[in-house]
Amino acid sequence: MFPELNNILHSTPEKCEQGKGVLLCDKQTDGSFLVHHFLSFYLKAGCKVCFLGLVQSFNHYSLVAQKLGVNLSAAREKGQLVFLEGLRSSLDLVLGDRQDITPQSPSPLQFLSSSNASLQCLYEFVRISLLETSETTWKFSVLIVDDLSVLLSLGVSAVSILNFMHYCRATVCSKLKGNLVVLVHDMEDLEDEENNFVVKSLSHQCHLKLQVEGLATGYCKDIHGQLTITWRSPSPVKAEKNVTKIFQYKIQDKNVTFFARGTSSAVL
Repeated sequence: MFPELNNILHSTPEKCEQGKGVLLCDKQTDGSFLVHHFLSFYLKAGCKVCFLGLVQSFNHYSLVAQKLGVNLSAAREKGQLVFLEGLRSSLDLVLGDRQDITPQSPSPLQFLSSSNASLQCLYEFVRISLLETSETTWKFSVLIVDDLSVLLSLGVSAVSILNFMHYCRATVCSKLKGNLVVLVHDMEDLEDEENNFVVKSLSHQCHLKLQVEGLATGYCKDIHGQLTITWRSPSPVKAEKNVTKIFQYKIQDKNVTFFARGTSSAVL
């Protein structure tokens, strides 16, 4: 995890809020460093984590986690981390190599082989994984999805994705008093109505939104992008305003530094 980001979010592994939805959104840049932050953060916090890794292998996440001081293999072996490796699972499903996949126990990615792209099996995987959480063993449950845009590219409709997220939020945030973290790409493509619908819907439903985007001026070796953080009002009835703060950042080998816009040594 990145200590500077913890300070900005007023959160630590020892003291973190529950029942919250966090949306990670990237535009014209790679926001995966935020996924790695929250994965290591919640594991260090002693939470039970269900991670849907739809874009990278387990080894990729494990190598990055090691730099952040977390051993994913050890966390998975002791039952703290439940990891769905989307790349391998999808290949096993297509090739029929999984012996444990039966009509009674379908693959979480069953929608790949069905004309009716329902995400019910994926939701059941999440529900069963986190309902087994023991309150005496782990602090609370966390679901992390990297990334939701992959489902759109696989032909799942925006409505099906939002239904999936609704059930996940109801189970994880409301029933289990845990947290949900999801990454989605902001394509900024006016013709991609499905993706825009998902981004806008989740933006209104989340408690916290972190959006990273490339610099409008182009590449800079000392400033890699801009981070906009929005804390959404929990009760619109009380007319409380959302709070937004904007930072710029630089990604290093084992850390990310954040600074107010225009205060980097590169522009002073």
